[in-house]
Amino acid sequence: MSGHSLLTIAEAVQCLQDGKVIAYPTEAVFGLGCDPRNATAVRKILALKNRPAEAGLILIADDFVRFEPYVTPAGQAQKERALDTWPGPVTWLFPRATSVPDWLAGKHDTIALRVTAHPVCRALCAAFGGAIVSTSANRRQDPPARSVAEVQACFGSDLCGTVAGDLGSDNQPSEIRDLASGRILRES
Repeated sequence: MSGHSLLTIAEAVQCLQDGKVIAYPTEAVFGLGCDPRNATAVRKILALKNRPAEAGLILIADDFVRFEPYVTPAGQAQKERALDTWPGPVTWLFPRATSVPDWLAGKHDTIALRVTAHPVCRALCAAFGGAIVSTSANRRQDPPARSVAEVQACFGSDLCGTVAGDLGSDNQPSEIRDLASGRILRES
């Protein structure tokens, strides 16, 4: 696999710090990730996926505290609603902080967040010391990659590499729910 390597967590963190895009296993599919504070890296993910910036992106972390720069304080009952499902495959739409740029949250007044249960993702976020962008590793309208070979076939040397590890046991990407209403916006 020339031009595409399997990364350790430490190597993946270096890629994130260098403003590069990585792929990694999640609960159901391979994801693409980068530092959500790096506009160039986020725009590269959007370009690779042919995804419009106004759609917004999901952030994952190993602990809710990593999301604090991205959200406005939610009511305790609402926050508990999300925390009761985490860590796990439920993404919640939280009120977005005014400092969150449109190239990250899109045209929404919310930002999509998930405290992941996947051990590789948790280790990656912990070692990085922050949240990372998490979007399925595929071009728009194509099925998400479910193997390193599929990631390589789709993105080749456009990525810094792919974090080694196995997919979780889920068959579908995460469910998405609105924090304010509790309404399910995407079934898992």
